Parts: sequence; structure tokens; C-alpha cells
Amino acid sequence: MNPRTLFRTVAVAEAVTWAFLLLGMFLKYVTQTTEAVVPPAGAVHGFVFLCFVATTVFVWVNQRWSAVTGLLGLASAIVPFATIPYERWIERRGQLAGSWRLAPGAEAPRNPVEQLQAWVLRSPLVALLVAVVGISVVFSVLLIVGPPGSSS
Repeated sequence: MNPRTLFRTVAVAEAVTWAFLLLGMFLKYVTQTTEAVVPPAGAVHGFVFLCFVATTVFVWVNQRWSAVTGLLGLASAIVPFATIPYERWIERRGQLAGSWRLAPGAEAPRNPVEQLQAWVLRSPLVALLVAVVGISVVFSVLLIVGPPGSSS
């Protein structure tokens, strides 16, 4: 999977989970028919949001985006459905082109962040396991803490 495919897939997934969460909120707050959709929608959206953040940072390093481009990518996850226009914008600018520049046999890493990315690209299954566990831990802590404004 190249940077373009990975980023596009996770950007679309983030937007789809926004739709799921907004549907749950609509059913709970507007129609007042059920609130049963909000917890699973919130959980799925939260997990995919964290995956989008990790993916954005990973692609940012690979593509050598400017700080503004990378921060806009991260911010796009906060606004419902904004990850899709953001992905299209950076695609049009050619900022998703190419393959993994730190893959085995390609460029040598120049700093600790690039060394980490090179390790991920050399050991994708181990890195995926570490990422899933890491995101799951963050996700679990956030579930324990609860939504903003909730009392524990």
C-alpha cells in the first residue's frame, strides 16, 4: 500500500464514522427516538479518529509536508467530513505521490522520526501490532475518562 492509498482509505473511513456518529446524535437529540447508537458510533469514530491522526503523521513524515500542511491534515479530522476535501486538496497538489521513501532499499533515515518510520516499513506486521495496541490503550484511557463535560 502506498501513501496515497493508505491516506485516502483512512480519510474516507474517518468521514464515514463521522456520519455514523452524527446519525446517532440526530436520533438521540433531534428525534429523541433512541440513544443506543451514540455509544458504538462514538467508540468507532474515536478509534478511527486516532488511526487518522497516526496515519496523517506517518504520511506527513514520508511526504515531507510543511508544518502547515500537516497541521491542516490533523485539523481536518475535527470538522465533520473535512478529511475528504483535505485529501483531495493534497492529492491535487501532488503531496500524496510516490511510494514510501524510507522503505527497505530506499532513502536512509536522517533523524529519529525517520528511523522510526523506516523501522515500521521494515517490520510492518510488528509495527501494526504495536500501533493497534498503542491506539487501543489511548482509546481505552479516553473511554475511562469519558466524554468532555461528563462527571466520573
